[in-house]
Amino acid sequence: MKTLKIPEATIMRLSVYSRYLTEIDRKGIITISSGDIAEGVGVSPAQVRKDLAYFGEFGIRGVGYNVKDLHRNILKILGLSNEWSVCLVGLGNLGLALSTYRGFRERGFIITSIFDNDPEKIGIVIDGIEVLPVDLLEEIVPQRHTQIGAITVPSSSAQIIADKLVKSGVKAILNFAPVVLNVPPEVELRNVDLSVNLEVLTFNLGGKMA
Repeated sequence: MKTLKIPEATIMRLSVYSRYLTEIDRKGIITISSGDIAEGVGVSPAQVRKDLAYFGEFGIRGVGYNVKDLHRNILKILGLSNEWSVCLVGLGNLGLALSTYRGFRERGFIITSIFDNDPEKIGIVIDGIEVLPVDLLEEIVPQRHTQIGAITVPSSSAQIIADKLVKSGVKAILNFAPVVLNVPPEVELRNVDLSVNLEVLTFNLGGKMA
């Protein structure tokens, strides 16, 4: 039996839909149409229906979607019904910003350990988490049942940290270092290169200004 491949763009839009539904639910709205969702997030109603259709039927024709039920189903699809333990490696400016970002906890991503090599940062406590030396990573990460590692170290150290995370048993890595990493195929890797995204913006701006 052939497995249906879900486009990555669909998964990204589901995340946006779930955030919008959170806002709508807080306002006490009970039902919502695909048109309302589309208007709220900036896509077409047909796109909303197509994205949701990959995973089944959630609404009632002529009535719409129950906000709470749809939100719960999307969170389940995204794997956010449970909490995920995350370790952060690198406490520079970006690492510090990520370590104090409240949105992660609200979405079920709990930072359970922070590592750095700077003696001046080791030992400080951020939101109840003590910053530990990188040398302890392979010991602490399994103890805290960490599934996801976030890398915010310089490019020259990123592969070393990725190797340590793989050895420690993490199942996924979010890499903010602007370098290509090599990890085993069973480890999910997501690269977040801020420069690349800025370059896409300038390319698009250039096209509009030409």
